[in-house]
Parts: sequence; structure tokens; C-alpha cells
Amino acid sequence: MKLIKTLIAVSMIATFALPPTAGAQAFPTKSITLVNPYAVGGPADQLARVLAKGMGEQLGQPVIVENKAGGGASIGAAFVANAPADGYTLLFGTSAAHVVTPAATRVPYDGIKDFDFIGMVANVPNVLTVHPSIKANNVKDFIALVKSEPGKLSYASAGLGSSPHIGMEMFKYTTGTFLLHIPYRGAAPATTDMVAGTVPVGMLNISGVQAFIKANRLRALAYGGSKRSASLPDVPTFAEAGIPKFISGSWYSLAAPAKTPVPVLDRLTKALTVVLASPEFVNAAAQQSAEIYNLTSAQTQAFVLEDAKTMHELIKGTGMKLTE
Repeated sequence: MKLIKTLIAVSMIATFALPPTAGAQAFPTKSITLVNPYAVGGPADQLARVLAKGMGEQLGQPVIVENKAGGGASIGAAFVANAPADGYTLLFGTSAAHVVTPAATRVPYDGIKDFDFIGMVANVPNVLTVHPSIKANNVKDFIALVKSEPGKLSYASAGLGSSPHIGMEMFKYTTGTFLLHIPYRGAAPATTDMVAGTVPVGMLNISGVQAFIKANRLRALAYGGSKRSASLPDVPTFAEAGIPKFISGSWYSLAAPAKTPVPVLDRLTKALTVVLASPEFVNAAAQQSAEIYNLTSAQTQAFVLEDAKTMHELIKGTGMKLTE
């Protein structure tokens, strides 16, 4: 009996002597939910599912995409923000979820403080595009044209608060120009009217307009990425076109609820790094002309904070409306 008690005591001491990270090293022990705050089948969903598959392979447990669309991405974001901080519920985040919607309306979460950012996934840049009837072949000529007839030209966006809307408002604010905003319910109808010349200007995601640009049905003036696109190599970046530090696009990140254990975040970060370099994800990103942003957790946090700062400055400087 004395020997048994001694063994139990030794066992208990060994258990309590385990480093605090030992329990997290076993993570994950069950499936993980990746919340996509957008509808099934869209560009975000396509990337989210490739990401989930790769993460599942790296982590040894299924990563299941759950779509919780609506509310300007706030429904899905709020769900994750209020989930247990254990690494088993993650958000495929966007500027809308973390920055735009919280800045525009009252939501039941803080877009930055309520999350631990695991890393940046990708960015799908926008392209400043005009109908061929517009007599401007570059950004300089376009700015001069708009300033010569302020308010005469209109631009199409995918809706209030969308990245095409914000991108054009940033362009107007930066260049001191004015164009009338025509919001659509999605990028597809906006693109249709741009190609028809009904609304001759827009700054939509490259994935939706590049086919029309290559067919000369739309003219690209500047690209919103940090470097030129491989699919549109002749289109200069905004910096090359004379507007330094101008970036416009739809970015995607991976985030967990705030206060998730550091070892769990580290495990997720390592898995994400491997997936982003995989041929499967690289190919999926290339199909959308997306730039892979392999940023650390700290770099992602800084990126989102800078985006939020820019958004608030834009709202303050222009008084732009992000909701109806």
C-alpha cells in the first residue's frame, strides 16, 4: 500500500511539473471550424476551402468551412469573436469584417481587440479601369479629365463599403477629384454596366475584370497591388503611375478569438506558413490573381491596424457613407 501511495504521489508531481505548453502541444485533438463570413461559391469561399484543406493536412484534423454570411461580414466575425479561445474556431477575415463594418455601424465585437491574428493569407488587388470611350490612357490623363469636368463621370462599385467603393474614394481623396458613386449589389452587375459603358469607371477586383481588359473591352489604368500583376504585366501599379503608397484590394487573413493560448497560435501559424507555400494554394491564388501575403502574426496585426487607421482617416476626411 505504501508503494502504491508513493507511485501516485510521484505521478501527481510529474503531472504538475509538466511545462504549461505540454497540453497545447497535443493541439488539435478534434476538428476545427473555419468561419467564412461570405456566401458559398464566391472568391473568398474558394480560397477559404483550399486553405482549410491544406491546414487540415498539416494539423492532422479536419478543418471544416462554415459559411456565416451577412451583415457586411459582421455575423461571421461576431460568431468567432464570441467563441471559446481554444483554437478550434477560426475566422477567414477580411477588411470588411475587421475594419470597414465596425467603422461604419454598431457591431457586437471589436474588429481588432477581440481577435488574435494568426497571419495574412492573400490580397486580391483592384484595378482602376475605364470604358474605351473614356479619353484617357493613363492615370495622369484620367485625373486631368476628371478635374476638367468634375462630377460628370460616375464610377461603379460592388456596393457601399466594398473594397471597390473604398478604393475609388481613396483615389478621389488622394487626387482631389470627384466622381459620382453608383453602388451595385455585387461586382458582377457593376462589371456588366462598366463593359456596356453605362457607368464608365470602376476599381474592381482584378479577378472579375481581367478578361475584359485582355479583350480590350475595358482599359486598365493602374493596378492596386504592391507590384505588377503577372496576368496584366503592362499595367503599372499606382505608385508607378504617380500615386505613391496607394494600395487597393480585398485582403484575407486568418484569426482566432482573443486570448487564444500562444502555443496554439504558434501551431496554427506554422501550419499556415506551410500551406501558403504549397502548390495547391499557390495555384488557387494565381487563378484569382491574388498576391500571397505570408506575414507573421505581429506583421498581420500591424497591417490591420494600419488599414483601420486609413479607413478612419478616409471617413473623417470625406464623410463617406459605408451603409445605406
